[in-house]
Amino acid sequence: MSRLSDWWQTRILEQERLRFSAADWKRVWASLPLLRNLGPAETERLADLALLFLRDKSLEPAQGLQLTAPMRLNVALQACLPVLELGLDWYRGWYAVILYPDAFVPAREVMDEDGLVWIDTEAKSGEAWEQGPVILSWADVEAGLELDGYNVVIHELAHKLDMRDGVANGCPPLHGGLSAADWKKAFSKAYDALCRQVDADEETAIDPYAAESPAEFFAVVSEAFFEVPTLLADEYPDVYAQLRAFYRQHPLARLASG
Repeated sequence: MSRLSDWWQTRILEQERLRFSAADWKRVWASLPLLRNLGPAETERLADLALLFLRDKSLEPAQGLQLTAPMRLNVALQACLPVLELGLDWYRGWYAVILYPDAFVPAREVMDEDGLVWIDTEAKSGEAWEQGPVILSWADVEAGLELDGYNVVIHELAHKLDMRDGVANGCPPLHGGLSAADWKKAFSKAYDALCRQVDADEETAIDPYAAESPAEFFAVVSEAFFEVPTLLADEYPDVYAQLRAFYRQHPLARLASG
């Protein structure tokens, strides 16, 4: 069965590669400094994951956005970086990425923690729905190409990982060998410290939006983990260590070897 599965995956990859030219790949890799320090084996695996992601997920343009082959690769490569060592099974159970040209207004009913229902009319750069699509603003995808800690693709896909156990609470399902108590200690300490800084109107090392909730904190520090690992490790070393164990990646080591 394993040999049959490997053969079938190879066939799928061969078919998917035909959808993109060498120029498409070259253009996209050059545009993503986020991937610059990956080793050759990691680069090859990420490319395969991106193709399988595009086979599994439907990328759907909205409001007249013209979705090109390089744009599809751009989203898929960034989306697959968090699961490079975890596998696409972590994205199981949802099937679409919807792309708007710019920030979008969901205009949908939301129930808060107190049971109050209201209409969300705030413009957003991205959303992740439990068992539903990921929604992205293409303008914000492009704005996230610099290594500055802002990456809407990683942010929303981190929410999807967080939701794997049914709730976005800042703690995705942890691998065997990881301690839930250690995770909670590291994240609670860092989150509380950030909230105190935001309440005091102090400058923060990471996006202050992370203080909105533990779920947003996890998504924001995931952005920082991949984009600005030195900053994250300096500011929240225990959080970096937990993310390193969860994602099974070590971006600081990539920087050192790059």
